Amino acid sequence: MSEILTPAAPVKSSPITWREGSPILDSRCPSGELEKRWTRHKDNLKLVAPHNKRKLEVIVVGAGLAGASAAATLGELGYNVKVFVYHNSPRRAHSIAAQGGINAAKNYRNDGDSVWRLFYDTIKGGDFRARESNVYRLAEVSVKIIDHCVAQGIPFAREYGGYLDTRSFGGAQLMRTFYARGQTGQQLLLGAYAALQRQVALGNVQVYYNHDVLDVVVEEGRARGIIVRNLITGELHRVAAHAVVLATGGYGNAYYLSTNAKLSNATAIWRAHKRGAYFGNPSFVQIHPTCIPQSGEYQSKLTLMSESLRNDGRVWVPRTPGDKRRPQDIPESERWYYLEEWYPSFGNLVPRDIASRAAKRVCDMGYGVGPTGRAVYLDFSDAIKRLGREVIYQRYGNLFEMYEEITGESPWETPMRIYPAVHYTMGGLWVDYNLMTNIEGLYAIGEANFSDHGANRLGASALMQGAGGWVLHSALYHRGLLGDAAFREAFHRYGGFCSG
Repeated sequence: MSEILTPAAPVKSSPITWREGSPILDSRCPSGELEKRWTRHKDNLKLVAPHNKRKLEVIVVGAGLAGASAAATLGELGYNVKVFVYHNSPRRAHSIAAQGGINAAKNYRNDGDSVWRLFYDTIKGGDFRARESNVYRLAEVSVKIIDHCVAQGIPFAREYGGYLDTRSFGGAQLMRTFYARGQTGQQLLLGAYAALQRQVALGNVQVYYNHDVLDVVVEEGRARGIIVRNLITGELHRVAAHAVVLATGGYGNAYYLSTNAKLSNATAIWRAHKRGAYFGNPSFVQIHPTCIPQSGEYQSKLTLMSESLRNDGRVWVPRTPGDKRRPQDIPESERWYYLEEWYPSFGNLVPRDIASRAAKRVCDMGYGVGPTGRAVYLDFSDAIKRLGREVIYQRYGNLFEMYEEITGESPWETPMRIYPAVHYTMGGLWVDYNLMTNIEGLYAIGEANFSDHGANRLGASALMQGAGGWVLHSALYHRGLLGDAAFREAFHRYGGFCSG
């Protein structure tokens, strides 16, 4: 059992040893044909026998979609897992904000989709700045992720015949996005949470709520555990493990008016960075084009409206700058559907970075609407006439209700007003192909790492990366930590863990 540290010893940050001109870090990407790398990599990894898995301790920090799926998988495989959660329940994780859907190369629509097309769209959407080996693996495992989620009971939307339904999403010219109305992230999180609680009931996983990570313990260049604070009692604890997995999400709250929940705490990856973990692409921050505009100086955050709304909603502004008429009073001939004019191949489903820049551009030109002039219209009138109110309600009913509750305006009667806002961070801790940082034994998964999205995240890819947290288990012990005598000695020195 661990002792309670009172007070904690001063933390001295490890120096960052990299200097300009130093060799690039080894990403440990397998060689050979891109399509065969992941399979060959799995075939060559060291295995851990069942009786040895019981001897291994793994810490998972965060229990959103990535953390909960990884912890549940590792527990299912027989490892001893401890999960530390900043919230009072994993269900409060910000994964629920990924409303629109999850991509997968299933090609159920027979519209020409494939693993290669999903890989290419993701690479292209990220401005060709992502690691190709990781992105191809993401596209490859997307097919299994959907099967896994269906087996868990995720209530994906279905067609009349019972087949899974899909819809379009920004940055793609086909329909590969699986969805559960406008609450896909919430449903996936509940599925991962249920799998996690099953492992808790079996005794394979222990979850500690209301705990904040204060430091990562690094000794001889390897992660040995973490220092945590119990947010209820204030007590400090030291926890040792063979591997530490950070799944704490992104750093969007570094921006004041972010769509992230105010409790989205990204300080764990910053503390890992201070211990020597490299940060990758910190400037790659996604500005989401479909957010409710700021309405006053009193606001501390903004609310995201799902990108799925751009499937049936048309984006426009009045053709006359400064036009203050109600949108219902502006005739069709005086409406400027600027995305459809500027980008006819994609129309309103252009990638997020393009849609966001375009909205800001037209507002800067004086065409913005609303009290502040910092908004554009997202209009569903054509879709309601074409498909009927019932179909639109089935697809977006909860989103319409949320918008009306926040703004007091009904999207059934008047177009939504939207404007770009900080939503997602593509940057994060640098990781190799095995999702391990440059610190041995310290892993980062989900939005906490930098590996899969390049300079811009393709819509509906966040859940694909998060739900793939189970990929971690294939590579977790490829470095042979079990046989490390130095670790065994350090583990006994630091002790186990006692909850406050």
